[in-house]
Amino acid sequence: MSQARALLSSIRKALRVPGDWREWVKIHAPDALAGRLLLLTFVFAAAVEVMIVAPSAASFHERWLLDRLQSAELASVGVEALPYSAVEDDTAEQLLAIGGVQAVVVGDQGVRRLLLQAPNLPRTPDLIDLRQRRPLARVLDPWKTLFGHPDRSIRVQARPRYRSGDFIEILAPAQPLKAELKTFLLNSLITSLFVSLVAGGLLYAGLAFLVLQPLRRVTRSIENFAEDPEREGDPPSGRHDEIGRVERELARMQDEVRQSLRSRARLVALGEAVAKINHDLRNMLTSAQIASERLADSPDPTVAKALPRLERALGRAAALSRNVLEYGRSEEPAPQKMRLQLAAAVVTAAEDAGLSPDGVKLVKSIPARFSVLADPDQLHRVLVNLMRNARQAIEADATRGDRKGHVRVSAAHEGGDCVIHVEDDGPGIPPRISERLFEAFVSGKASGGTGLGLTISRELAENGGGSLSLIDTGPTGTLFELRIPN
Repeated sequence: MSQARALLSSIRKALRVPGDWREWVKIHAPDALAGRLLLLTFVFAAAVEVMIVAPSAASFHERWLLDRLQSAELASVGVEALPYSAVEDDTAEQLLAIGGVQAVVVGDQGVRRLLLQAPNLPRTPDLIDLRQRRPLARVLDPWKTLFGHPDRSIRVQARPRYRSGDFIEILAPAQPLKAELKTFLLNSLITSLFVSLVAGGLLYAGLAFLVLQPLRRVTRSIENFAEDPEREGDPPSGRHDEIGRVERELARMQDEVRQSLRSRARLVALGEAVAKINHDLRNMLTSAQIASERLADSPDPTVAKALPRLERALGRAAALSRNVLEYGRSEEPAPQKMRLQLAAAVVTAAEDAGLSPDGVKLVKSIPARFSVLADPDQLHRVLVNLMRNARQAIEADATRGDRKGHVRVSAAHEGGDCVIHVEDDGPGIPPRISERLFEAFVSGKASGGTGLGLTISRELAENGGGSLSLIDTGPTGTLFELRIPN
């Protein structure tokens, strides 16, 4: 008894059954891993039960019939020893009762001899030939006996063991066999069920100790980390199997995420500081530009000579300040899409990009009444940035001489997209820059730039569900493609 209690205590500990049974039910619910494992254990135990009981019942059924055959065979030997193989009815009934049969038949060389037979034979019996039995028939016979008719009889044939002849046949009632079969099945069921439950319980306890408890620890660590990433979790166990590797990898990833979160927090603080500095810097640059405009009226030739360089430097500084603020936004606002006439949007963007008939001019190849579904402000910013970059590249090309350049804008529908091409005839982008052109602070302008315009433009295009890509660049010009879902 003490050993059984110790076994139950160890199983309960492995299953982690808490004092509150509701908590245990929650842990072992069917939708939880422990509940599924417990259900599978019971299913497998039931399958093992069937695999044990079914063959055992077939063996018991056949053994019972063989016992009756042997008893009948011994009785038949005694009958044949009498003169003319004749016995009184009372004696025959006693012999049949001893053997538990209703009739005995011996077959030899095709001749059947009825040695013993009781009066008033029951209904037509079922034949079971033990000389040639198929496995499926052996398994089904016990259940036919168990659920058969109460007056069912069985004709059983087998090879004789104690006498000569081709076969010996008996006629036996099925009711005694049915009663003994019920008792055997009940005992077998109780025994095998106890063994299966103990084996299944021990298996489940082992799996719970080796698998479920570590998984719960890993799950608890993940949940605690989700609630408070800064809180240190349980240290990994010293296991060297797959679960130990999972624990160590999880701990490593949590450390990396903590470091990333701390770095992100520092970057956020740094970004806020840069934004404040940038705001003040823009105010300073505005004051400097106002001062430079006043210097334009100065008669001093030295001032007049240095003034253009000062204006260019202030313009680049102001552009850098503006682009840094735009790039530093946490995210662009959701696009407010509407149907736009592309030609009008391109003309407006070209004016803001500095294109003019006297300098780098705009060439449109846009079908009449061609429209796009886009955010007006975001589309304008993308087009201005692409045209301004093209104009600055053309103007910085010293090999052009007096030749004026142009920027060609074309559009077409491809599938469900509106495809806009912005092409210039400038000097192209160097290969070492074109591979990283859309990265932040990478500029392809010969005159210098912030390196944020194309990065922001691509983000704006993708924010609207489209894309911006460099199609081709070389000495004869550069081609960008802007795709907008239509």
